[in-house]
Amino acid sequence: MPRDQGLPIIEFVLSYEGGDADSHYLDLYDGAQALIGFQRSIALTTHLVLNGQIITQSPSLKGARIIASPVESGSWKITAGVIFTGTMAVAHIPSDNPIGHLLYSAYDYLISESLGFHVDYEKTIGQLYEEEQLARSGLPKVEQHQLDSLVEKCSNAVIEIHRPISKSQSALTAEISSQSPEDDQPLGELFNIETFRYMLENIESPTTETIRGRVSSYNSNTYKGRIFVSKEGRPVSFDLLENCRSTDVVDLIVKSLSANAVQDPANKWARVYFRVRRITSRKGTLKKYRVIAVSHERPDED
Repeated sequence: MPRDQGLPIIEFVLSYEGGDADSHYLDLYDGAQALIGFQRSIALTTHLVLNGQIITQSPSLKGARIIASPVESGSWKITAGVIFTGTMAVAHIPSDNPIGHLLYSAYDYLISESLGFHVDYEKTIGQLYEEEQLARSGLPKVEQHQLDSLVEKCSNAVIEIHRPISKSQSALTAEISSQSPEDDQPLGELFNIETFRYMLENIESPTTETIRGRVSSYNSNTYKGRIFVSKEGRPVSFDLLENCRSTDVVDLIVKSLSANAVQDPANKWARVYFRVRRITSRKGTLKKYRVIAVSHERPDED
């Protein structure tokens, strides 16, 4: 794949295996829909990394363009490349710049979280922004709540990537990997019928429970965020139900988020209590919480 004027480029490879894919075939309609999802997920991720904004239409991508090479033999494989344009193209960017790594990490976050595998933002993307070269690049810092919004916006796109597996079954698995001048790396986990079911199934518990945790991200536009719960060992997505969106509730969430953003766990506002219903997959994997009430003190149980 060409690299115009020596500009940095990162390539994402989508490959299918099993079934007809092993003979280099895919159902045409399912394959076409999968490629649309593949392109959309890359475009929205790239725009967020370069511009700090989430777009809803992939043709609105600014600062880069996405090109494709012919389908390769050896199962069924296609490569999509991201080439920087505009100000990014004319800027002096050293050959060992970390921007490609940042784009890879953001896309890995999207795919992994979509398929149900947690990524530690602070240990991956957060650390990249501490690198001097990235700081000098002028790129806006992408916050965790923006990546979580990206996961939501690209949900249908990632589901469509499953289409050759879930509809025509012309493939059994799929994998996305990255290629760069320095390294080749797989992203997330294999796509298969189980990850497809994971994305579609949302089983809501009929009972409620109280959890205690620290808010790690929150989007005031969508009333969604993440809360780190010790017993789960990871941040868990949540959304506030309509009757739980008062000013007092949001104030408690923002206070917890602020205390944890500056790593002040001793702050009395760092932890909050959520009354929730669990949303799980068919196999019982916790996907998120639906929040009914929020309080600073532990509420009385019913």
